[in-house]
Amino acid sequence: MIPASVLDLSTVPEGGTVRDALNNTLDLARHVERLGYHRFWLAEHHNMVGIASAATSVVIGQVAAATSKIRVGAGGVMLPNHSPLVIAEQFGTLATLFPDRIDLGLGRAPGSDQITAMALRRNHASSDRFPEDVVELIGLFQEASEGQPVRAVPGEGTHVPVWILGSSLYGAQFAAHLGLPYAFASHFAPDALEQAVEIYRDRFQPGITDAPRFMLAANVWAAETEAEALRLKTSQQQAFINLRSGRPGKLPRPVDDIHEVADARHVAMVEQALSVSATGDPAQVSAGLSRLIERYRPDELILSSAMHDPEARQKSYAIAMDALRGLDARAA
Repeated sequence: MIPASVLDLSTVPEGGTVRDALNNTLDLARHVERLGYHRFWLAEHHNMVGIASAATSVVIGQVAAATSKIRVGAGGVMLPNHSPLVIAEQFGTLATLFPDRIDLGLGRAPGSDQITAMALRRNHASSDRFPEDVVELIGLFQEASEGQPVRAVPGEGTHVPVWILGSSLYGAQFAAHLGLPYAFASHFAPDALEQAVEIYRDRFQPGITDAPRFMLAANVWAAETEAEALRLKTSQQQAFINLRSGRPGKLPRPVDDIHEVADARHVAMVEQALSVSATGDPAQVSAGLSRLIERYRPDELILSSAMHDPEARQKSYAIAMDALRGLDARAA
């Protein structure tokens, strides 16, 4: 079966607290580990009242401690916000405490607005150094050479797997050039997906890895009925519209019909942004995931299922895993 993983933003539900969001993340991680998911990734965002995973490495450590075998990592760390040495030390520490379970996905965007990026004590030119910083960071995870002036302790010799994340063609080209695995953020920015995947596979040069490894990010809103899945989806739809309208906030409660709270223009915009998705009852989710796998031929899926109700979210991931197992059985 194609490996399936989970992307969680520790979303803060409307009416809830940051503590609720982090506790929900820990509960979800334990749940999807029992279901057989391969990885559990968290993303770095700053100055957003609806996302609680800003201190990404700290949350990763808590998730790894709360689970026993699922791989845990960043999807991703926004490297322009940090020095490579700091990230090497953080993830080297995690890899030392949780051997062969830690991943590091790296993004080039700040994960915030420019004012917040400056508050993080990095400058506007940081993103321009992304290629050099990635190479430096990977080097810090290798065995130290004699006389090396700067060493990551912990970090050196841990060989933490590094992924490049992207939502444009830049990341695909860079990952292919260095021979790194590549994850595309198609769960919210699908426009360049097909071209990025083609570039990555066509231009891949063996490097850190011997063959291309492409991870497709997709949304899933699964429930026992289509009507309930569509209702649950409205939380993410509202959140996306609010963000694009300059009104970011906590994850809204679902509504029966998204058109009740958003005009047709905004609904069309969000439907395009969230188009790489599988939504509905178990049969519909199975068909949706099958279409995505057939079309993009990913080596791995990473699923995002943002829902206001944590129990409904856990159920959604269970339905998705059952669907993937059913597809595998039919293929056999």
